[in-house]
Amino acid sequence: MSRNNLVGHDHYLNNFLTLYKNNKLPNKILLSGKKGIGKSLLIKHLVYNIFDEQNSNYLIDKNNHPNVLNIKKKDEKKNIEIDQIREIIRFTNQSSFNNKSRFIIIDDSEYLNINSSNALLKSLEEPNYNVYFLLIFNSDLQILDTIKSRCLEIKVNLSLENTKLIVNNYFKDKIYDDINETLLNFYSTPKFLISLVIYLQENNLSLIDTNINILVKNIIDNKHYNKDTFVKEYLNYIVELFFYNHINKTKKISYKVKKYYYSKISNIKKFNLDYETFFLEFKDNLLSE
Repeated sequence: MSRNNLVGHDHYLNNFLTLYKNNKLPNKILLSGKKGIGKSLLIKHLVYNIFDEQNSNYLIDKNNHPNVLNIKKKDEKKNIEIDQIREIIRFTNQSSFNNKSRFIIIDDSEYLNINSSNALLKSLEEPNYNVYFLLIFNSDLQILDTIKSRCLEIKVNLSLENTKLIVNNYFKDKIYDDINETLLNFYSTPKFLISLVIYLQENNLSLIDTNINILVKNIIDNKHYNKDTFVKEYLNYIVELFFYNHINKTKKISYKVKKYYYSKISNIKKFNLDYETFFLEFKDNLLSE
């Protein structure tokens, strides 16, 4: 099985394709769900199937297909910028040389700020003929109501069994069951777990023996909260896992303590502060045993 195989979302794909073939596919779809469950891959398979000519998949993968425009927040930026929306407007206004449908895929649409959302609104309200907007949204965050209200929201979920299948397929091994149970819960997505396993392997940490305390201590001791891509992307979720285990399982920590540290994290983000003082306090008070 290829890493690009679609797992657990076949019913969504088949429904979309049936609607498209019958000219009933909504032209503004908001695909919402947890980050890392395969929403982007689902959309990719949709356009794979619609544009099935030779080399189309290659062109789609390389973001070079003339009928597909991919927009995503740039790594160094905080938001999707107005210049990217202008690119969308140019794309929708140009003629299609092959008279086929055109698709604008906006990933990370939660990063549309007020300015970029306002610039996008007219195109969403009055899309050109045969132009489809497919917005992908991480439901753990917020999206502006002005965008959400103009789209048909499709909520996407993934079962635990399919999460296991995706993780095991990625590593070509039954690796899911080796992950320490304190690093797992029902909300752990395939992308998080795959990135976690790679992080543990790169840091010579045992899958079975590395519990949430050891993981957090390793992150703090090596200051990975500042420089490691996986940690920076999933820092909130790792902290959430820590409190989930110690409030619901070991019962060593209270909700009041959790609220205190969540407030500190919120202020760090709000005022662009450094994490070092936060994690030194976190380690001294919560990892001292």
